[in-house]
Amino acid sequence: MVSGISLYKFLNMKMSSVIINGKSYIGSTVKVSGNKITINGTDVTPDTKIVNITIEGDVDEVSADYCEKIVVNGNVKTLQTTSGDIECKDVQGDIKTTSGDVECGGNVGGSIQTVSGDVKAENISGNVKTLSGDIKYRKVI
Repeated sequence: MVSGISLYKFLNMKMSSVIINGKSYIGSTVKVSGNKITINGTDVTPDTKIVNITIEGDVDEVSADYCEKIVVNGNVKTLQTTSGDIECKDVQGDIKTTSGDVECGGNVGGSIQTVSGDVKAENISGNVKTLSGDIKYRKVI
């Protein structure tokens, strides 16, 4: 066992470079909740209100209450933000944002939903919904 998880699970964890406002970290799960940012459960909150996150590599989950912009240069299972633009490649699950544009250069295995924002994607397996914004994509059949 490695820190309470099996060696097999540890060796198969996705660890990617996570860059928050220019400072690099390693992890597979990024969460922004309230005024706190965590990577794999470790607090990495910067001393600024403007937050930009860039992820180089594959991650399991990115979840943010607020973020100026999230860029994932890799694959992600789940991606959501309350307020902030999203730029990504392949997403296995859904993408959700309340206020922000979504630009996905790869395939989306689930659906994309935004209340206020444009959606631009290559292929989407699920549905696409926006109340205030333009939608450009190809539907996977």
